[in-house]
Amino acid sequence: MVSPGTDTPPATASDPSLAHLVGRLQLVELRVRAAVERRRASDPDPTDRFRGLYISPAHAERLLAEPATASAEDGAAAERLRTVEADADATEQAGADLRLRRLARSFHLEPLDVELLLIALLPDLDARFERLYGYLQDNVALRRASIGLGLELCGVGGTDAAARNRILSSAPLVSTYLILVEDSDRPFLTRSLRVPDRVAAYLLGDDTLDPSVAALTGWYETAPVGDVEPLVRCLRSGRLGYLRERPGASAGALAVAAFARFTAPVLAIDLQRLRAEDDVRTVAGLAAREAGLQGAGLVAGPIEALVSRGLPALRAFSELPRQILLTGSGNWDPSWSRDVPFILETPLPDSSQRAQMWRSATTGDLPASLDPGPEMAPFLLSGEQVRRAARAGRLHAAGADRPLRLDDLRLGARAQNAAGLERLARRIEPAVRFEDLVLPADVIELLRELVARARRRERVLDEWRMGAASRRRGLAALFAGPSGTGKTMAAEVVAGALGLDLYVVDLATVVDKYVGETEKNLDRIFDQAEGVNGVLLFDEADALFGKRSEVRDAHDRYANVETAYLLQRMDRFNGVALLSSNLRSNLDEAFARRLDAVVDFPEPKEPYRRRLWEQSLRPPVPADDDIDFDFLARAFTLSGGNIRNIALTAAYLAADHDRSVTMADLIRGVQREYRKLGRLCVEAEFGPYYPLIAGEGN
Repeated sequence: MVSPGTDTPPATASDPSLAHLVGRLQLVELRVRAAVERRRASDPDPTDRFRGLYISPAHAERLLAEPATASAEDGAAAERLRTVEADADATEQAGADLRLRRLARSFHLEPLDVELLLIALLPDLDARFERLYGYLQDNVALRRASIGLGLELCGVGGTDAAARNRILSSAPLVSTYLILVEDSDRPFLTRSLRVPDRVAAYLLGDDTLDPSVAALTGWYETAPVGDVEPLVRCLRSGRLGYLRERPGASAGALAVAAFARFTAPVLAIDLQRLRAEDDVRTVAGLAAREAGLQGAGLVAGPIEALVSRGLPALRAFSELPRQILLTGSGNWDPSWSRDVPFILETPLPDSSQRAQMWRSATTGDLPASLDPGPEMAPFLLSGEQVRRAARAGRLHAAGADRPLRLDDLRLGARAQNAAGLERLARRIEPAVRFEDLVLPADVIELLRELVARARRRERVLDEWRMGAASRRRGLAALFAGPSGTGKTMAAEVVAGALGLDLYVVDLATVVDKYVGETEKNLDRIFDQAEGVNGVLLFDEADALFGKRSEVRDAHDRYANVETAYLLQRMDRFNGVALLSSNLRSNLDEAFARRLDAVVDFPEPKEPYRRRLWEQSLRPPVPADDDIDFDFLARAFTLSGGNIRNIALTAAYLAADHDRSVTMADLIRGVQREYRKLGRLCVEAEFGPYYPLIAGEGN
């Protein structure tokens, strides 16, 4: 510590903030010196080597003789304080940033608060004051200033109610964790004051985040956010703000843009990183303190991560003594805060803005002639997710030792999907394309139109205002036709054309015998699907979306309630949902209005059956030259699924004998499939190949 009256050392000459801090600490040292002199003058036996370890009768008499309040502060110290602060005024006017003053402004501290903070800080910067404070408190074990000593050095007494209030838990100095009041079981005036290491480091010029806060921090990518003025007005008013975000929207980017109007950075707290053992109230206080030290705006979310911890955890953030913007995907519950928040629906970036985000994230990675915007715009990703998807795409391309391609970006975009839906549905990464479908031209055309509707929804519904009359933005289609005609494969093709994963809903995880449970399971599926860039497929959908019937008993009533709920939930779903059914007539008529497309899958005719046979046996399958594709297509009226099964059976027969697939293997495969279907193997169908199976039971 620098002695009073000495020149400022060279270490602080180039740092006005540190020089100002040293100057203020020198004033504290003056007061400590004056207090030490008073103790010496009133000490009955200054040579007592056991002083501080016991209280003698003479010492007790002296304590009783002392006045109840301390004397006013030394005049020389007051004059020096005016000099130091005048120099600080001039330094700030010259453009310097004085951390002590910035801290006082940021946390709304009064002059007494600053004095108490400096008194508590002094032992952490100069070890001499541990012993001096022990001497002043007549106890060598007390190495930090107590509340009573702090008030005495500030020139106020322990009975000053206004001064005592500055050390209460609700006061700015304590509630913002600038000072910790320890030994709470001791009398008020003898409780110790300690300045946390993070605050001391900040005053000395260190901006390293508190480790407990750094472990929870996130980062928001700047991105197009639309109109930011409503949120700017909220920040000006100092109100609590709640930003509700839909999939693809970025509340963080909106907050960054709003705080930028005040030239303030953003401290983002990811509440999903909280550990079970973390005390939420302490975490909230430390986050608010860090935001104040950094001069940053505080953003925390998603708020849903705190719901399971109860109202105290929610209110720890919503009722902070500092403005905060909270984010979440659900509606605001009024019980979460005493204050009424400003609630804002975070706007979704349109397709052109998302295209620009992809261009910015891949600048220099793709050839100038390849624009990722149009291809990647259908993915509903926030700015942060686009950045992570681009990085994942680069890593995938680097692993393959080749330049970045659009396929890598699609893979990276799909990797941003949360894993919650995979617990409720089976994820399929599309591996087939339109060229792999063997269907009539009109069916292929309907599927391509469906893909176009999914890609151009925003242009039609938003830019052309065709969606103004309806809140429904989702896309639903029915694939109807006999089993094995390619409905599931077509769904995979549609998902692949959109660059999305296909999620096939497992009915075993949905249907429940208990009343109301099926609806809850479906609600969980739809909720998870809202946040996933994927296509949802309800296979055998008539099991869920069956016709409502006349109510004859309680079972009928509950079954109808289930169907009615599904109708409502489909209306609220904003994603792409495909339903497949063997019998179109089994579906409730009310679903017809909610379907954007109905695609009928017919049984394949002979030309298509021939293509299916050829496709099932194309290389690298070793096929013998004796295979008569024309006969197979003409003689056996089978679906594509049946043909695939037969080819697979024949392949196993050939592999077992280590040879190519022959016509005989295929005929035996047909026989096995007929048995499964319950059909007879008659000579009229098998023709010249009937002797191959005549000896076996048909």
